[in-house]
Parts: sequence; structure tokens; C-alpha cells
Amino acid sequence: MLTLTEIKHKKTQIIIKNYLKNYTSSSTLAFFRVGFGILMSFSIIRFWSKGWIKQLYTEPSFHFSYYGFEWIKPIGEYTYILFVICLLSSFLITVGYKYRISIITFFLSFTYIELMDKTTYLNHYYFISILSFLLIFLPANANFSIDNLVNKKSFNKVPKWTVDVIKMLVILIYFYAGLAKLNSDWLFEAMPLKIWLTSKYDLPIIGEALLQKNWVHYVMSWGGMIYDLTIPFLLIYKRTRVMAFVLVVFFHVFTLVLFPIGMFPHIMIFSSMIFFSSSFHSKVLHYIESMIGKLNNSFKSYASERIEYYNIKKQVPTITILTLFFFLQITIPFRYTLYPGELFWHEQGYRFSWRVMLIEKIGYTNFKIKDPESGLSFMVDSSEHLTPFQLKQMSFQPDFILEFAHHLGDIYSSKETKVEVYADSYVALNGRASKRFINPDINLYKEKESFKNKTWVLPLEDEIKGI
Repeated sequence: MLTLTEIKHKKTQIIIKNYLKNYTSSSTLAFFRVGFGILMSFSIIRFWSKGWIKQLYTEPSFHFSYYGFEWIKPIGEYTYILFVICLLSSFLITVGYKYRISIITFFLSFTYIELMDKTTYLNHYYFISILSFLLIFLPANANFSIDNLVNKKSFNKVPKWTVDVIKMLVILIYFYAGLAKLNSDWLFEAMPLKIWLTSKYDLPIIGEALLQKNWVHYVMSWGGMIYDLTIPFLLIYKRTRVMAFVLVVFFHVFTLVLFPIGMFPHIMIFSSMIFFSSSFHSKVLHYIESMIGKLNNSFKSYASERIEYYNIKKQVPTITILTLFFFLQITIPFRYTLYPGELFWHEQGYRFSWRVMLIEKIGYTNFKIKDPESGLSFMVDSSEHLTPFQLKQMSFQPDFILEFAHHLGDIYSSKETKVEVYADSYVALNGRASKRFINPDINLYKEKESFKNKTWVLPLEDEIKGI
């Protein structure tokens, strides 16, 4: 006789098996593929046109690396070729040609670009990397693709889970961003919005009339938290979906006006459209067909075989990989709990956790090089080694400070003498008074980067309560 636990396990297995047998229209994945490809193509062209490849990758003499990825560096003028590859693959994703090769190429090239210099880290770059990884395993070319013309067949339906995993990723990002806002600085001090909004006094109409008001800062802080926590669930349900999408557009357009956050609003507005019905996605694709002209006739004549269901080969290994993928996405944001002290201060476990615009840190960090044999020392002009943008990022982030200290140590050491490197660092967090950040008595050249707690970062001595 089965135990209660065994019965529950059996029921769970049946539910999972039945769910995996569900199918949905392939137009949703096709719509998402086309939109994703267009957005990525535009992003790369925009990045290039603004001169950021030169400014961020080819001009600097030193680049900050991610721990474990120190071997990834800009490749001089060949960096432009890397962007060309990324652009070409995004275009091929849009039209759905050699889709699997194209999405893998895009994932590798874009992620390599993201890892070339830690200074350029942004949450939406990370989102693009993991989303493109996810798309490798999805049949986004099953419909409305050049692959259909080449193979002379297309598919009406794809497994429902192939759409749901994209929805799950979007839900995860919003929900974790909302959880991160459940902290005392954000909710009870309206920080750092209070700092940023009051600086926008020159904006027409709202700059002086609204953004200087204390109550506006709190409304926007609480509103942002409530928005992030509820919007994915409002998008899920049909009755609230239109209202939710209006909120998405308003929220992201408003933040775009207030803050220079690049492509992030566009990406999130588009990503929220994955929750729309497949009939909406089909109408958009038909509209694109009509805009192109006779493409619809081409599909009918060349993609002669219309197959009802797309069956994924090796579905069990694929689902296993994606289960591990989501397990990591769920757990990685909580790695900060392994470190003592205030996360916003030491930032150990801050990146890759969907903590969006939660801190305003300003600081300065100067380095002293000391010859241990003679006792002589001198201060380094860091601006001779770093760009202004790198200098700003280095001034308040411990892993940046450590890496740059090692870089200086390598420069000024010789075969006979290894110098010592000390940091004189002061940082202000979310409107607090500036205080010493790095222990000035620690030789940073001896400290090694690792996942261990950075004990040479002095404590904040102030608690920010929250998740």
C-alpha cells in the first residue's frame, strides 16, 4: 500500500507529464525571436554609433576582469570584428536563418563582450546573456523563419513549456527586483531616489513642481516596490493584462525620461509582451508579412509542409539543463547571505541579483606604493592608468580596488623587490556621511581575490534592514 508521501509524489509526476504534453501556438516564440533580434541589432548599432567600443574597450590601457574570467580581454582593433559577429548573428536571429547556430553565436559573442570589462556591468546586459542562453534550447524558428523556407516545413504548435520558461524568467527578474526594494533605505528614507530626483530640477514641468517634493520621493519608492512585486502576476491574468501592460509602458518610459538607463526600458517593455495571447502574436506576424509584401505567398509555396506539432528531440536532457539554469537563477541572488556586514556597503553578492538602482555611492580611493626595504613610499595618480569612468567605478567597489592594487603592484615591483600597496579610501552610501572604506594598514598586494569574505573592507556600522 502506498504511503501518503508516495501518493503525492505520483500525483506530482502525473501533473508534470500532463503539463509537458501541452502545446501552444508557435507564433509566440516566432514573435519573440523577431523582436529580440531587432532589439539586439539596434542595441549593437547604437553602442557602436556612440563611440563606446573605442571609449570602453580599445582606448583604456587597463581593464577590470570578473573573477574566474581574467582571460577574457578586449582584443584591440579586432574588438570591432566581435561586434560585427554579434550584429550579424542578431540579424540572422531576426529572420530565423540557421537559428541554432545564430543564437549560440550571439550568446557567445555578446557574453564575451559583457565579460571584457567589469566596469560596464549592467543588469540588462546580464539579462540578455541569460535570455540568449535560454533561447538556445527553444524552437523559436519553428514558424515564420527562413529556416522554414529552406527546410520546406513549418510547425503550428510548440510545447507550451518553451514559452512558459521565458515568462518565468521575466517574472523572476521583476519579483527579485521588488524583493530587493524591501529595505529600510528604499522604503523609509526614500534613498537613493531622493538624491537622484532632486538633481532633476531642470526637467520641464515636473522638475521643480514635483521632483523636489519629499512626498513624491516616497510615493515613487513605494510605487516602484509595489510595481515590481505585482506586475508579473498582473500580466499573467487575462483580465488585468492590458492594464498591466499600460503600467509597464508608463513605468519604463517615465524611468527612461528620469534616468540614463539605455536600452533597459525597451527590453523590459518588449519582454512583457510574451504574456500576450498567441492570437496577438499571430496578428503582429501577419502585419509584418503584409509590410514585406508577398512573403506570405513565399511561405505557402516553399514551406509546403505544415506540421501540427513540433517535438523537441532529447526533451528530458533539455528540461534537466533548464531546471539547473533556473535553480541557479533562483539561488544566486541570495549568495549575499554568506557574507557578514552590509551588502550595499561591501557589495559581495550584489551583482547578478536584480538589485536595480538601489544604491548611490560616491568616494575616492588613492593608493600608496611602499618599498618595504627602504621604507620609502609615494602616492599614485590613478588617473594616469584609468579612464574617468573606470576611476569612478573603482573608487567604491572592493573587488575593483583590489584588482587595481594588484595592477599597480605589478607595475612598480621588480624581480628584487615586491612593493606593498595600501589604499586610502573614503565612501559615502545613500546620503550618509563619508567614512573610511578600506583598512589603510592592509597590504592589498598580498590579498587575493576569491569568494571569501573581504575582511579588509571596514564595516559600515549602520544597519540597512531588509531582504
